[in-house]
Order: sequence, then structure tokens, then C-alpha cells
Amino acid sequence: MSIASKWTDLGPRVLSALVMVAVGAAALWQGGVAFVLLVAALAGLMIWELVRILGPKQPGAPVQLGLLSAAVIVAVAHVPGVAHLPMLVAPLLMGASLLAAGSAGIWMAYGAVVLFGSYSALVIMGGHGTFWLGWLVSVVVMSDIAGYFAGRTLGGPKFWPKISPKKTWSGTIAGWVGAALVGVVFAMTSAAGAELIVISVITAFAAQMGDIGESAIKRRFGVKDSSNLIPGHGGFLDRFDGMLGALVVVLIASRIIGFLPTIS
Repeated sequence: MSIASKWTDLGPRVLSALVMVAVGAAALWQGGVAFVLLVAALAGLMIWELVRILGPKQPGAPVQLGLLSAAVIVAVAHVPGVAHLPMLVAPLLMGASLLAAGSAGIWMAYGAVVLFGSYSALVIMGGHGTFWLGWLVSVVVMSDIAGYFAGRTLGGPKFWPKISPKKTWSGTIAGWVGAALVGVVFAMTSAAGAELIVISVITAFAAQMGDIGESAIKRRFGVKDSSNLIPGHGGFLDRFDGMLGALVVVLIASRIIGFLPTIS
């Protein structure tokens, strides 16, 4: 591969990323309804993409499940916590009946990642504030950027060639280093302490596994991108698969070990 060909997608990736950062920053700044609607829209779009990949029995199933998922994300922001779990599971059960038997298991697993990852964003924002959501986004973005440039520049052995042939060990390790640096910065400005550095690396690894999981699904169904909605990135699931993995792991950690203190 020539040097120029390694970076042919960099321009569209950067422009698309700038637009997404601007929209996301505006929603974070506004908070409240604006943030909930953004998360719901993203969840609906990612579910729509996932169902299309898995091959629904009915042509209208991707739109139906996408709209239902978006509505559920909006609803859980306004109902008591006891109702959250059954509401999040409802689209999964409905989707299982609309997909072929060979796809139902994948749908239940990765559909849950999309829905509970989206829910996690609401939990972090509502219960812990923009500081910790900013930490998580910074970990995932820095890991992605460090991995992208290190992988393209250094190359070397592949991380998991059968599933994600472009990912290298150099990029993977660079992602961990980038996440650790983010952990250092946020540890210095919070009460989390040095353990945040380790948690940041674990979160980056979870993001990489979210990416690997989506790559495995696309490879199984012979799909290159989840859609073509984002120039240089493919679809929303392609762009946010790592974020979803990180969000799910942080949600679990916050529930089990009480991580993520509230920052006033």
C-alpha cells in the first residue's frame, strides 16, 4: 500500500468528525431534552442499520424497530427506574420475532449493546454530569485516534485478522496508551485517583471490543459498512460501535463498584 493510499479517507473522516463533534457538543451544552433526543436519534439509527444487516423477515422491520428503540430511549428518561429494564428489553423481544432464526441471537446480543449503551449515556449525563461523560468520550476518541495513526504509520502484526483485518497490535496498544494519558489528565482534576488510569485503559479495551463485535457481524453477513450515512465513516454503527462498548462497561462498573462519583 502506498503512503498516499493509506490516508485517502482521512479528509472525509476529519470533516465528518468535526460535524459530529459540533452537534454532540451543542447537545451536551444544552443538556436536558436536547441531549436525550440526540441519544434517542442515534439509537434509532443504529438499530435501523443493525436490523438491515441481519436481514429482517419484513421490509419494514428496520424502520419499525428503529423508531421503537428511539421512543424507548426518550421514555426511559421520563419514567421511574423500575420500568427501565423491561422497556429496554421490549425492542429486543420484538426484534427477535422479526428476524430469521440464525440472526435472532446476534440481534439479542448486539441490539442489547446498542440499547443499553444508549441508556448508559443518559445515566452518566443525568446522574454524574458532563465531566464523566466527557471523560468517557475522551477515552474512546483518543484511543481511536491514537490507534488509527499508529496502525497506519507503524503497521505490524494484525490484532484479529479473521474479523478485523485492518486492526494491528501497534494500533491497539497505542489506543491503550492514549486512553491512559486521558486517565492521567482526568485523575488530576477529580477525586477518582490513580485507579482512573487503569479504568481508562479497560474502557478503551471495551471500546475496541465493541468495534470488533460489529466488524464480526458485518463480516458474517458480507457487509462493508453499516450504511453510507456518514462520509468517511460508513454508518452510525460504524462510528459509535466503540463508544457503545465503552458505555456498557462503564454502566456495569458504576452499578457494581460504584464508580463515577457525582461532580458538582
